Amino acid sequence: MGPDDLQETVVVPEAESGSRTDAFLARLLGVSRTTTAQWCADGRVRCAGSALGKADRVHTGDRIDVRLPDPQDTRAVIPEAVDGMGILLDDDDFVVVDKPVGVAAHPSPGWVGPTVVGALAAAGYRISTSGAPERVGIVHRLDVGTSGAMVVAKTEPAYTALKRAFKERTVEKVYHAVVQGLPDPLKGTIDAPIGRHPHHEWRFAVLEGGRDSVTHYEVLEAFGRASLVEVHLETGRTHQIRVHFSALRHPCAGDLTYGADPRLAAELGLTRQWLHAHRLGFAHPRTGEPVQVTSPYPVDLAYALTALTDGLV
Repeated sequence: MGPDDLQETVVVPEAESGSRTDAFLARLLGVSRTTTAQWCADGRVRCAGSALGKADRVHTGDRIDVRLPDPQDTRAVIPEAVDGMGILLDDDDFVVVDKPVGVAAHPSPGWVGPTVVGALAAAGYRISTSGAPERVGIVHRLDVGTSGAMVVAKTEPAYTALKRAFKERTVEKVYHAVVQGLPDPLKGTIDAPIGRHPHHEWRFAVLEGGRDSVTHYEVLEAFGRASLVEVHLETGRTHQIRVHFSALRHPCAGDLTYGADPRLAAELGLTRQWLHAHRLGFAHPRTGEPVQVTSPYPVDLAYALTALTDGLV
């Protein structure tokens, strides 16, 4: 154990018997499953002196020793300017960024690209130190392949208030997506549980026994081969919009991971899914006044939408 490491010992309760090591620790310690899987890979997780792999099963009464990184160690956040990341609203308590595609919310194992927290650090922003060291100020996330509005807390009270607002589902999260075909009905709700895909490590799927996931949508414009839809998220599961529309057989255009037509993607010039976090609405964490911020479509999505509107594909 290194000088900067902390030791945590946990006992497996009966309700968690049979769980995967990474999933159990993620639920217990309030960190991501990717993080706990990396701890396992780094040999930080042991039981009775033996290292546990991420997929090993834990059992009732097992004493699990976890060697945690120093919580004061913020070396994971590397200041790095990000081209194209704009600021939609700069407030004393928070900042709303316009996240470009190809940028992660925060550092994570296996990700070596730019991050929102790194870009804010490079720009001289002081953000809340609450949360895990690599996630300072992060109260919600957008996928690397999704662009749009994302709020980051600057102060500790704002972090607490915004985290609570997302948890209690009082934040208005509005996405725009171009999906293949025409959803029927034109306005509806997709209520289907989502879990990790049983055969693909980095994909998710509609699964019995998954986490409750609710997506409300309305078709704004139909183009024949695809439709522009507005989506209101009631929950915020990983890949939720992509998974739900794929399950309806109307995947997001360009989303090859979830079954989109590669020919249409090429015709539209898409190298990622057409999905954009268009609008965020929430109560100001200090004053309670309503805040609403809108992110315009980035160049690649605007180009694809114009091609559809003009009947070029």
